[in-house]
Amino acid sequence: MRYLAVDYGEKRTGLAICDEGETIASPLKVVEGQGGLMGKIIAAVESEMVGGIVIGLPLNMDGTQGEQARGVLRFGERLKEHLEIPIFFQDERLSSFGAEKKLSGVGMTRKQKKKRLDAVAAAAILQSFLDSKHG
Repeated sequence: MRYLAVDYGEKRTGLAICDEGETIASPLKVVEGQGGLMGKIIAAVESEMVGGIVIGLPLNMDGTQGEQARGVLRFGERLKEHLEIPIFFQDERLSSFGAEKKLSGVGMTRKQKKKRLDAVAAAAILQSFLDSKHG
């Protein structure tokens, strides 16, 4: 089954997709802002033939849910109202840090990295989900 990962943010939301064999997660795109976000996610689900969604859950370092995590959970509930596929939440602690590290030696400008960072973080979240599922 193909999964779509969502690294939800107020300013930018990163999307990533995995292969049918659920082994490799790849960055898909970054959606700027909140305008039309739900529609763009639904369109990605349809065009990529996605069977499940994985949303990064930004837990505090001690594992508790802060305001940011509660906002992501609310977003997931709204998404469930529009889609009839399973939605999973995956701990995303350190995913942005790991994404920044991956992009550090790529030879992109800071602006180019910033545009790509959220999709790379979404891919890290999805890869973590896939690894835990099959590990």
